[in-house]
Amino acid sequence: MDAVLSLHGRTATALVLYYTAVGLWGLFLGVRNSGPTPGFRGAVAQGALGLLVLVFTGPPREVLHILYGFALVLAMPLAASLVRDRAPRGQSVALGFAALFTAGLAIRGIITA
Repeated sequence: MDAVLSLHGRTATALVLYYTAVGLWGLFLGVRNSGPTPGFRGAVAQGALGLLVLVFTGPPREVLHILYGFALVLAMPLAASLVRDRAPRGQSVALGFAALFTAGLAIRGIITA
């Protein structure tokens, strides 16, 4: 189970870097007046790893960690559904900010672990 826990932690760090890069990319696309690219599809594996850790080792010391995990999994799909009817530039900017917000959620989740 230590391997799953370690993988969960490493994936969390990668998730922060990924969502930061995607967020900056979205803002860059917005400045260029372009629509979002396929890079906005998020990493769902982190949520599955978190669920495995929860099932096999029990809840983390901080219940707030679970809240950040659920919010992290829901943030990008919710943002994508809210901006679906906007202009491509607006979609890129909104998804860029949502990705940066998601990176912040991941950082908070790591801090509370």
